Amino acid sequence: MKPGAALLDRAGRLLDFLWSGWAGLAALALLAAAWQAGHEAWGAFILPDPLETVKAAIRLMGEAESRGLLMLTAQRSLAGFVLAASAGVALGLTAGYAPAVMRLARPLLTVLLGVPPIAWIVLTMMWFGTTGTTVAVTILIAAVPVVFVAAAEGIAKRDRELGQMAEAFGYGLAGRFLFIDLRQAAQPIFPALALALGTSFKVAIMAEMLANAGGVGSALARARSLLDVPQALAWVVLTVIALIIVEYGLVRPMEGELERWRRAAQPWGVKK
Repeated sequence: MKPGAALLDRAGRLLDFLWSGWAGLAALALLAAAWQAGHEAWGAFILPDPLETVKAAIRLMGEAESRGLLMLTAQRSLAGFVLAASAGVALGLTAGYAPAVMRLARPLLTVLLGVPPIAWIVLTMMWFGTTGTTVAVTILIAAVPVVFVAAAEGIAKRDRELGQMAEAFGYGLAGRFLFIDLRQAAQPIFPALALALGTSFKVAIMAEMLANAGGVGSALARARSLLDVPQALAWVVLTVIALIIVEYGLVRPMEGELERWRRAAQPWGVKK
């Protein structure tokens, strides 16, 4: 593809991505409306006014200490997510090419998924103490199975005839993997990565709260002890904003880059 055409294609995909944000904004507006209705029905102590919560979040972001707590949680969550995504995708792709490995791994996945994250947090606290390692290891254990299954299923269900066609056109093993198999497997992998990212933030906050390891978790524990519901919800709002920024600034653009080939069947965003 010529540089000019490639630039236009990338600009078109960027505009499509930005335009699709209207649906997300509409969903957030509905959530805000339901929040306001809950506030009017149950009172400020149970569910504070959304505007008051937003003002509390803005006040927190104006404090250097609060920004540091949010950044600490985000860094831990991202570190655990990167480890879980790398391990899950690598192991899942390997298992997808080897059905015997997948059959051996399924019982282990059942065990890992059957143990709640809170139990892993307690165990990692005893193993590693109240450090950032506790958070990272807990995220790794909680998120890897989801990514592993998606990667393995994506490769196992690939269209093998496309690989044979690519081989006939002279693509080697690496080329068939990068341009055929991996792009087919991306469809189930990226929703799993989005789920793993959300799990990373939730597990990180739970681990910080129980281990008193700083970050948003410790701030939520302090707000709970003071019965400060607006501040607790403000921390939740800030965490969700950080999650959205990471997902739509990192995961979704990567998904769009790997799934460019699907646009050929969707002129002007409409499926044939």
